[in-house]
Amino acid sequence: MPLLKERGYTVNDIYSLPEGKRAELIDGQIFYMAPPSTAHQRILAFLHVEIANYIREHKGSCEAFPAPFAVFISADNRNYVEPDLSVICDRSKLDERGCTGAPDWIIEIVSPSSRRLDYYTKLSLYRAAGVREYWIVDPIKRVVVVYDMEHDEGPVICTFQDRIKANIYDDLWIDFHEISL
Repeated sequence: MPLLKERGYTVNDIYSLPEGKRAELIDGQIFYMAPPSTAHQRILAFLHVEIANYIREHKGSCEAFPAPFAVFISADNRNYVEPDLSVICDRSKLDERGCTGAPDWIIEIVSPSSRRLDYYTKLSLYRAAGVREYWIVDPIKRVVVVYDMEHDEGPVICTFQDRIKANIYDDLWIDFHEISL
C-alpha cells in the first residue's frame, strides 16, 4: 500500500529510508517491500544462475542482476524500482548506482503483497519505459506470464512444468520444472 504525500516522493526519499528498509517508487508513490519468502529466493537463485550461465557460455554482452539492484526506470526523479532480476544489454546504462533506463528483460517474482503491483502497475511502467521482455513468475499459481513487449506480443501464460523461451535471445530456454520448491 503506498504512502501518500501531497507533493509526491522522489528518489531522494528512497535514499533517506532507514538502513535495511526497502521500497520502490512509482509515479511519486512509495511502495514498501516485504522480505522475500524461501520459495521466492529459490526461484530467484535458479533464474539468475540459468541466465548468467547462458550469457557467460555464449560470451554475451548482457549482464543479469538479482535484487536488490537499483533501476532508475525513467529520466524523472519519481520512479525507482528493484526488479527481482534485471538483464541489461546496453552497458552504457550501468553505473555505480545501478541501471539508468529500461533493462532489456525484467523478471518479477510475485509475493502476496506485490500481486497488484507486479501484474498491473509495473507492467504498464515497464512497457512505457521500453523494457523488451517482462516475466511475471507467480509461485502461488505456479505460472509464468511472458510479455514480449519488443514484438508487441503477449501475454503467454506458461506453467512451472513448461520449458519457456526467453524472447530476447535466439536459443535460451528455461526449464521451470527443474526448480525445486
